[in-house]
Amino acid sequence: MKIAYNYAFFDEGSKREIRRATLKAIAIPGYQVPFASREMPIARGWGTGGLQLTLSLIGKSDVLKVIDQGSDESVNAVSIKRLIQATTDVAITDETKEATLLQSRHRIPEVPLQENQILVLQVPIPEPLRWIEASEYATKRLHADREYSGAWLMLFEQIMKHGHISTGADHPVEINDRYVMAPSPIPRFDNPKLHMSKALILLGAGREKKIYAVPPYTKVVSLAFEDYPFEPEDFSDKVCRLCGSKGVYMDELVDEAGIAYYQCNDASYCLQALNQSDKQTEVMG
Repeated sequence: MKIAYNYAFFDEGSKREIRRATLKAIAIPGYQVPFASREMPIARGWGTGGLQLTLSLIGKSDVLKVIDQGSDESVNAVSIKRLIQATTDVAITDETKEATLLQSRHRIPEVPLQENQILVLQVPIPEPLRWIEASEYATKRLHADREYSGAWLMLFEQIMKHGHISTGADHPVEINDRYVMAPSPIPRFDNPKLHMSKALILLGAGREKKIYAVPPYTKVVSLAFEDYPFEPEDFSDKVCRLCGSKGVYMDELVDEAGIAYYQCNDASYCLQALNQSDKQTEVMG
């Protein structure tokens, strides 16, 4: 027997509660808004925060794209898409420019987002000060007092130990000249995409029960020192072995002969670039 769910899984009261928290997060960029995280048919830590945001916002006319570390076909991405489509029947796409609602884990797509789009990022740990302060009460006080010396100290210790800032992902940012925010475990390469983004960016942490946001056209600056400026990963001299793209975030892989090569992390971007290259070759041929 087929089980009938309410549209987008949640009851309407749950959707309204999540939307109210979302509106508050948009009104106060970077501020972590508590919300009553619901039980989901997937385990917490597997994207429940992002999924709850998506289910509370999605409408019948939306077109959905879900990616996990650049892939549209990973187990996590496919499972989330199946749940959303089973309870909404919305259209699914792999192309970033066609989507109105995008949910992502660990990446911001390579194709620039536009004003009619919403990006939802899955977040495991929303508190950027958690590594230096375990108490939730204490971190709230630190945010209220704008006391972020601990975050700066963490970066300073990396410089003293490694000679440079060594954050591989989730590099803290200051948003709207006020709150220091965890951008989710996106690579440093994606941090600049947050600054003055045309799209609304929402971040949800289901296990930690927090929602926060980067509204469109908001100033976002990655924390760094004047003599040790913020430096995203540099792939300017690397070429994707499949599509020939440059200047995008790439994965370093090793072939059977033990030789390293590079490939676009954003799988759909790579496929589109490859198809475009093939069409140009056909025209020239």
